[in-house]
Amino acid sequence: MTSIGNDVNGTNVLERLQELPGGAELLAAARAEPGEVELVGGAVRDILLARIPSELDVVVAGDAHAFAQNLAQRLGAEKVTRHERFQTAQVRWKDGEIDIAMRRSETYLSPGALPEVAAGSAEQDLKRRDFTINAIAVELAGEQPGRLRSVEHAFEDLAAGVLRVLHDASFQDDPTRILRIVRYGSRLGFEIEPHTANLLAEALTGDALQTLSGQRLGAELRLALAEEDPIEPLAELERLGVLRAWQEGVSFDRDLTSAALEMLPAAAEASQRLTLVSSLLLELSDRLGKEDTEPQMLGFLYDLQMPRGKGDAFWTAINAVFIADNAAIVDTVSELIELMGSANAEALVLAAATCDQREGPDSRGKAVVIDWLVRQRHLALQLTGDDLLAAGVPEGREIGERLEEAYIQLLEGKIQPGRENEMKAALEVWI
Repeated sequence: MTSIGNDVNGTNVLERLQELPGGAELLAAARAEPGEVELVGGAVRDILLARIPSELDVVVAGDAHAFAQNLAQRLGAEKVTRHERFQTAQVRWKDGEIDIAMRRSETYLSPGALPEVAAGSAEQDLKRRDFTINAIAVELAGEQPGRLRSVEHAFEDLAAGVLRVLHDASFQDDPTRILRIVRYGSRLGFEIEPHTANLLAEALTGDALQTLSGQRLGAELRLALAEEDPIEPLAELERLGVLRAWQEGVSFDRDLTSAALEMLPAAAEASQRLTLVSSLLLELSDRLGKEDTEPQMLGFLYDLQMPRGKGDAFWTAINAVFIADNAAIVDTVSELIELMGSANAEALVLAAATCDQREGPDSRGKAVVIDWLVRQRHLALQLTGDDLLAAGVPEGREIGERLEEAYIQLLEGKIQPGRENEMKAALEVWI
């Protein structure tokens, strides 16, 4: 059971809203609006769960854009984005964003199509939503400020920690809800209601995801990757078969990826996200050369439209598999440099985790990769070509050969870092 408190009423929601960034301005704008204004969806859900909403969603009976302009002026926001087709607007300011929509009904002319919208009633507006726990509204101003409205089962499901669609065609109408329900379940710790779970499975079997553009799916997956704990939604998408229904060969291994992230030396979000995205491609990368998988890999990355370039995750995945396949059979430092030299940290941790998974924690391959990751790749000569010229070494190829030999000895641990040690090693080379 999920506690939503014993004081579930709209008045308390309004009091909590007042404390949120932009909440006071939103209430003031609502009081100045001639028609009804409601807070709706995830914001109400989160407030009732004593969580902090990431954004506020508002529905107005009147002109959404006019209300957005009024609100923006109160917030000192310079940017209002208007979406004419859906009669929505978004106000962004330094502390957050508020989405405003016209109260409307929606009709899906075909599975996976964007909805056709029209002005609708308060009841129609709630029934167009994805899950019961998101179909709750509280009136901000009008005849009954604080009045709560909801679809059937909404409060019951919120208290029980259950995710339920509003009608049987929900996943067919909008298959992005398949990814969304997984994300909500992972974030909130909610379970999918049995009938909804059956509908989800039927939608996947019926190729519902194929009715969507990859970019719409990619937008939902980016949101999963941005979750505080992205491992959970990705693992659940794998368990349910959503990833392979989207793109054959794309998969997620929770244990391998978790192990890789633990070894990642950089804690930056970009490194974590690159590791996660690259791990999704490992199975496809392993097939590369056996069949033509490169277009699928690049197509999947194009759909994701990650902030970093598509090539980052593509080459990270390929390098990780190649390193894992060859690390245990490296014989010389020259081979080691050739294998590891251009690999980033994300590829290295995925390779080490793969070696661990294949051969065990004491495998030679894992030890070789980890040593390069934590020690060898950070080693660099203090000695320069100018130092060798000053020591009497003739200009030309010999300079490079002596520097290379000193570097190899440094990697092998035969000499300690330092210009003097490196100079001695370089000058003792037989050329």
